[in-house]
Amino acid sequence: MKIISWNTNGLRATAKQGHFDPLFKTYKPDILCLQETKAHPEQLAKETREVAGYHSYFSHSKLKKGYSGVAIYTKEKPKEILYGMGIKRFDDEGRLLITKFKKNNLTVVTGYFPNGGSGPDRLKYKLEFYDAFLKFILKLRKNGEHVIFCGDVNTAHEAIDLSNPKANEENTGFLPIERAWISKVIKNNFVDVFRKFYPNKIGAYTYWDQKTRARDRNVGWRLDYFFASSEIISKIKNAGMMNDYYGSDHCPIYLEIN
Repeated sequence: MKIISWNTNGLRATAKQGHFDPLFKTYKPDILCLQETKAHPEQLAKETREVAGYHSYFSHSKLKKGYSGVAIYTKEKPKEILYGMGIKRFDDEGRLLITKFKKNNLTVVTGYFPNGGSGPDRLKYKLEFYDAFLKFILKLRKNGEHVIFCGDVNTAHEAIDLSNPKANEENTGFLPIERAWISKVIKNNFVDVFRKFYPNKIGAYTYWDQKTRARDRNVGWRLDYFFASSEIISKIKNAGMMNDYYGSDHCPIYLEIN
């Protein structure tokens, strides 16, 4: 089974520019998780909303159009779908989709986690979202579910995960309090899948600023992750980044499960 995760930075633009269909035709994922779709389902073209051979699910912001949003396309129909954590102030931004499958009690979550910029209120919101999400996935696991969550976490965990750690020590996305949450996730027996396979790999980024053409120079951040509960990690055989895939300021990431 192959799972691909990608922050599209606008699914309508991604599809219009021809970067959507190749994900299916060339890479053939069993599950595709998208973030920052910036669209209500009815705003998407039918061929984007409905892909042959896949069941598709969407969550969008209830507060404003063209903001946040996530999607999942899956070959196997889930036994249950949740459109958030059950906390209105978080769910209204359309940041989470949870798909539960019969096989192996697998639960796949796609998440577009808040950015902590735009002032202290949004940083507070981000940290509260983080805490609520960890409690949520711990509850799923306590219920016997094998959890894989992926998406744009909007934080680089360690200095190895961004080009200029010293220059960004006081910037959101690399604040100690943000990074500490990822450490807490790991301490609660969720594995950063990429770092399991490539613990010391440098220059491995998933986001680059478009205005400064940072991707050309690989001046980036690793903001996109797969985390897997420790019970299922032995089944994961590979993980990586699709650095040569364009269409967003992020690149897709993937994992393969036996």
